[in-house]
Amino acid sequence: MRKLALGAFALAALAAQPALAQQSLLNVSYDVGRELFVAVNAAFIAKHQAATGQTITIDQSHAGSSTQARAILEGLQADVVTFNQVVDVQILHDRGDLIPADWQARLPNNSSPFYSLPAFLVRAGNPKNIQDWGDLVRDDVQVIFPNPKTSGNGRYTYLAARAWANREFAGDEAQVNAFLTELFAHVPVFDTGGRAATATFAERGIGDVLITFEAETRGTEAALGDANYDTVVPSVSLLAEFPVTVVDKVADARGTRALAEEYLTFLYTPEAQEIIAGNFYRVIDPTVSAAHAGEFPEVELVKVEDEFGGWAAVSEEHFAAGGLLDQVFVNQ
Repeated sequence: MRKLALGAFALAALAAQPALAQQSLLNVSYDVGRELFVAVNAAFIAKHQAATGQTITIDQSHAGSSTQARAILEGLQADVVTFNQVVDVQILHDRGDLIPADWQARLPNNSSPFYSLPAFLVRAGNPKNIQDWGDLVRDDVQVIFPNPKTSGNGRYTYLAARAWANREFAGDEAQVNAFLTELFAHVPVFDTGGRAATATFAERGIGDVLITFEAETRGTEAALGDANYDTVVPSVSLLAEFPVTVVDKVADARGTRALAEEYLTFLYTPEAQEIIAGNFYRVIDPTVSAAHAGEFPEVELVKVEDEFGGWAAVSEEHFAAGGLLDQVFVNQ
């Protein structure tokens, strides 16, 4: 009987091995990151298998980053997040205690392995001659960008426009708010995420200019033909960081912490940074960045910390109920 019991135990252990070998991660990410992470995931899976012999899978979830953050707080089992805004990661600590307070200190560059900025995508030849933020409020211009209430992409657009207006109107708050109110009045439809906004502009043919991440404008050019669209980088824009973190409580419960940490560390390697730059993001690796420098126009790039006092201040002053963003919408 004892031999039979031991034999059954051995068979059960062997049966469990394939499940261990098929370890998986869920990366919950921002709306327009689909193509990037298809490429990144393929490279990471191949590298991990070559090093360990282990076959793994990485599942993706994409939507507006604020929507994704709420889904995780409501129970979506994300092993890692790769978002496009610090506040949408921070909320996982503040409201769910899913990550530690010092999550940004766990990886280089405040846990942001690459970055972008709001830029303009216009129709081929730029028929409306849209060059900068001030051109967006002309009577003959319709503007497309996602809703800042649901999309980190949209929030960056709002803040970048405000940063330009702060300079244009020498900090006159009344004129700045009037400009932003007018800008929002030129948006015929607010989509919930960046990719939906791209579809509205490129597939439905609505609007004269799309404002989205530079990586998305150039990716759209590449996918749909640069004979059909042009990217315009405005004179002033906002540094859009793409913070990443392990979702500790989920990864620990699922036993995926080591793999999740390996995955995020991979994003900083030259191999991954080259893939990221090839998907039109600006990267932090100095060698890879230098190799692609000629592909990215120079721009006055302001930081949230310098322009608005940091994300905590922005959340309270601009994005809280009744804040400056709500005032822009109310005035429509």
